[in-house]
Parts: sequence; C-alpha cells; structure tokens
Amino acid sequence: MDQIPILKLGNVLLVTIQVELHDQLAMTLQDDLTHRLSKTRARGVLIDISALEIVDSFIGRSLAHIAGIARVMDATTVLVGMRPAVAITLVELGMSLTGIRTALNVEKGMQLLRESMDEQESFHQ
Repeated sequence: MDQIPILKLGNVLLVTIQVELHDQLAMTLQDDLTHRLSKTRARGVLIDISALEIVDSFIGRSLAHIAGIARVMDATTVLVGMRPAVAITLVELGMSLTGIRTALNVEKGMQLLRESMDEQESFHQ
C-alpha cells in the first residue's frame, strides 16, 4: 500500500507528495497526518504539492479537511508548490481551500509557518 512520508522538522511536519494523489491515498494521508500531529504536537504542517499535475475536487476537499484537522489540533497548514494549472482548476471548481495558507515554495512556506507560529506564541503570552 502506498504511503506518503511525513517528516518532522522541529515543530513542523513536512509532507512532500511525490506521487499522484488518488482518493484512497488522500484518505490515508489524512489519517497518518492526524496521528502524527497527535503524537508530535507539531505546530505547523507544510504540504508540498509541486509534483502534482492534477488536483480534483476530492483531493482539494481532502487538503481542506487536513488543514481543518490541523487547525483544531493547534497547527497551521501551508500548502506550497502549487502549479498554475492546479490553481486554475481549483478556482474553476469553486474551491477556496479555507484554512490553508499558500506559498510559492518550501523556503517561503517555512518562513510563513515560522511567522505564524511566532504570532500565535506571542498571542498566548
């Protein structure tokens, strides 16, 4: 069975999707990521979709669900590497990916996560 690796970098979980994301794999990723968030108490999730050429409505909803779960578990989600064709498709499908911040690449995504986590930390003090 396919599985997408989830790496822990400090207090961030890094998910790099290198294969086409079919429905069952998206559900497995959602479950795996939820368990890793619970176990590690990570404060950020960075999902790199630069290898994805197609994102359909199910995958888009799955990404939004992952971000919603992360938000409830006190983590911020940033989606990076979205191809222009994927962005166009998501807009045409009417999907806004609520709760997911986006960045052009992993470096900018990590910077966005750090800033977001710093804001949350100062808010809780």
